[in-house]
Amino acid sequence: MRLEPASSKAVKYACENFHYAKVVPAAYLSFAVFENGEWCGVICFGGGAGANTGKQYGLKHGQYLELVRVALNGKQSCTSKAVAIAMRLVKKKCPMVQLLISFADVGQNHIGTIYQATNWIFIEESESSGVDIFYKGKWGHDRGPKAALPNGGWKKLPQRKRPGKRKYVYPLTKEMTILCEKRRKPYPKSA
Repeated sequence: MRLEPASSKAVKYACENFHYAKVVPAAYLSFAVFENGEWCGVICFGGGAGANTGKQYGLKHGQYLELVRVALNGKQSCTSKAVAIAMRLVKKKCPMVQLLISFADVGQNHIGTIYQATNWIFIEESESSGVDIFYKGKWGHDRGPKAALPNGGWKKLPQRKRPGKRKYVYPLTKEMTILCEKRRKPYPKSA
């Protein structure tokens, strides 16, 4: 297995075709994954959704990265191996980064298997304050229907509380390891 910097075209294609969200996240660092000479998709790291994401760890923007997308086509032999290689590359290419953060989507029944396999630390399961809307035959984020149905037309669609996320962290320094270990909780298990 080999990883190399990914082009924006590769990121766009993989995220729109290989990931359930079908959305291209803002990513600072993206890796294309190859196995036996065949392109398998991308792994992307970015600043994350929240401006205060690293604050609880005493980190400023640029001292942490969020694993924002693992968009692979299934032709790789081991997803956790690809993620582990990407993590090592982040540590090598971004020496200022002290912590990696990622989330497993409860709404997709993800428990964080990849993170557990690569020894991330489970921190918490959060509740969401947002809503999903049933639109075009499936539940999804409310942004799509709100944009497609102006003048409040989206309000007539079925809605449900959006499921939360499971938060995992991976410390890259000794100091950060000590801090994160204090917050460790047992890994969630599948039902």
